[in-house]
Amino acid sequence: MARRRLLWALAGAVIAGAFAVAAMAAPIPFRFADKSPSAIPVDVELVIAVDVSYSMDPDEQALQREGYIQALTSRDFLRALREGANGKIAVTYFEWAGANDQKIVMPWRLIDGPEAADAVAAEIARAPYRRASRTSIAGALRFAQPLFDNSGYRGLRRVIDVSGDGANNNGPLVVPTRDAVVNAGITINGLPIMLKRASYATLDIEQLDIYYEDCVIGGPGAFVIPIREREKFIEATRTKLVLEIAGRQPESKVIPASAQAPRISCTIGDRCGATAGAAAG
Repeated sequence: MARRRLLWALAGAVIAGAFAVAAMAAPIPFRFADKSPSAIPVDVELVIAVDVSYSMDPDEQALQREGYIQALTSRDFLRALREGANGKIAVTYFEWAGANDQKIVMPWRLIDGPEAADAVAAEIARAPYRRASRTSIAGALRFAQPLFDNSGYRGLRRVIDVSGDGANNNGPLVVPTRDAVVNAGITINGLPIMLKRASYATLDIEQLDIYYEDCVIGGPGAFVIPIREREKFIEATRTKLVLEIAGRQPESKVIPASAQAPRISCTIGDRCGATAGAAAG
């Protein structure tokens, strides 16, 4: 009897150990703050944040907007939408420039099929164009984060889609802001626009794609898709949106900045902005 009790005790210890190892190995799902029971379940809550700073010329602005309009109504996007667990997403679209310059072009909308996608695309297309001073990615991220709290939707994933053609040169530092957003369970993806030569006059930098990879994006599955040719603008935007909806990454996986040392200074734009401001003053 004593031997049998010993064997049972040993077996229990082995099973408990196995469960402990499995628990350590299993990913811990992020629990978002509780929302109203009436919140609509969706596959993704997506915030699209687009740069309208003066460094974006009118042609780039038009391409940027057209990219999202065509992406939202594309066959690939609608296929990815149907294949989701809920078959629907929630999306909002805002423009940003300086630290305190953000404007919602389209509040939260539900896309659950072609008709809703067409309506969302038409709403974005109707908005007048505008441009403003400075580039504050950190300001955009700070503005975007609380938009999820009262969206009226409960997403399996929360994503901020940031597109722009320059480094953070105004407002808070981008890395601490990025880290705070990621720690809230939000993924940040990037669409760096690299169509012009870097110019000190417009506070642009070279290797903007690396800057986005190391200093801007973060969270589970975060990725960057750079745009280097005008002809590829719409295609790149569509690819990025489809990957976000499907919860996938490009073939060449980008390691989030939190897991590696930055290859470029994450304050390079802030230093350029401070120098330019001092010179102007």
